[in-house]
Amino acid sequence: MDVLEKKKMIKALFPAFNQLSLIEEISAHAQYYTFPKGVEILKSGDYIKVIPLVIKGTLKVTGTDTSTGREVFLYYISKGQSCAMTLTSFLRMEKSKVKAITMEPTELLALPVEKVYTIHQKYPGWQHFLIDTFSQRFDELIHLFESSAFQHMDYKLVNHLANRSKLLNTTRLEISHQEIASDLASSREVISRLLKQLEKNGKVRLKRGIIELNPSFFTKNTTQSD
Repeated sequence: MDVLEKKKMIKALFPAFNQLSLIEEISAHAQYYTFPKGVEILKSGDYIKVIPLVIKGTLKVTGTDTSTGREVFLYYISKGQSCAMTLTSFLRMEKSKVKAITMEPTELLALPVEKVYTIHQKYPGWQHFLIDTFSQRFDELIHLFESSAFQHMDYKLVNHLANRSKLLNTTRLEISHQEIASDLASSREVISRLLKQLEKNGKVRLKRGIIELNPSFFTKNTTQSD
């Protein structure tokens, strides 16, 4: 991707970067990368060397519960977004506390951190982008906490599948029961039982490693609590 294409992409996807000089500086220094599905582009404990700006595709960000060692789903990153936790670690000069994996073929611009320091001090547009990113992720984490605390697991499961379907723009989800269980801090047995109930009700079709959402899945009262 040449510099002109980078400028067009940044202008279209990152409205907070509303200064031409900021767009030019990011375009000049950010490297373009493309990754297939299932690639771990950031590991917990890594030093932050670049800030990712997603221009196509989706990343899934997870952390680790220090008390149990269990992987915990945090949020998704899609086009026009960056990783709040990566930005936080960068600003604090800490190692990454999360990992990020591609959920589909993904393209991003990687901005070296040494340039980010200069940009952060020089451009209000970048500072606004940081505030927007932190605010959005905070809202998502609050919603995740409320869902975990107050919703029954069947409703959590339906919301999780619906959000994933909307994000990836497909009703054919390539995901295992174990991955869903990890995302929702549940057990594979519980998730499998609830999915079988959804299949019995005609809401989904289950295949090995695949969940197909039928049209009736998106109607109200999709599940009933056991």
